[in-house]
Amino acid sequence: MLTTGSDSVALTFDDGPWPEHTPQMLDLLKQHGVQATFCVIGKHAQVYPDLIRRILAEGHTLCNHSWRHDLELGTRGEAAIRDDLAATSKAIRDAAPDAKISYFRAPGGNFTPEIVAIAKSMEMTSIYWHVDTRDWEVSKYGHGQTMVNHIVSTVQDKCRRGSIILAHDKSKPDTVTAFKTLVPWLKQRYKLIPLPAARS
Repeated sequence: MLTTGSDSVALTFDDGPWPEHTPQMLDLLKQHGVQATFCVIGKHAQVYPDLIRRILAEGHTLCNHSWRHDLELGTRGEAAIRDDLAATSKAIRDAAPDAKISYFRAPGGNFTPEIVAIAKSMEMTSIYWHVDTRDWEVSKYGHGQTMVNHIVSTVQDKCRRGSIILAHDKSKPDTVTAFKTLVPWLKQRYKLIPLPAARS
């Protein structure tokens, strides 16, 4: 799944929840009345269950993003993949028993046919992205204003109707700053949606 399948645009935030920056992003989204999709790491969900509950309570969609962001997860074999995804979903539901987890995003976008099939068998649609902010690539874009400028210009240049936008809410203060500009900019041009919590 590369796009939303409609004219609407979806914001997705990976690798949280994280106590410093997830609440800041949630505050920003709430201020503008926007919901997003949070692709969460199982071990972080386990440690910060209050943030999982807040994400859900504020109308955002939750996505399974693996237990510990193992970039080679897709090559680990069926049992290991299934155990990883199941543990992540369990951590989310331990925090929020009514959570619907309809999506999976492979760490690093490293999808394999096997991992997609296993996620599907666990009733999760695999999601990729159309716009990658590359907000983690500090060796190339630096910190502070240079990174903020990069994130803003990337989204403004590449976003189209139906785009799924990838950014991060773990240890990315520059991403929060960039989205203070981007959220109102996007709202003026597109309908911003969370990916539907329940897939048909």
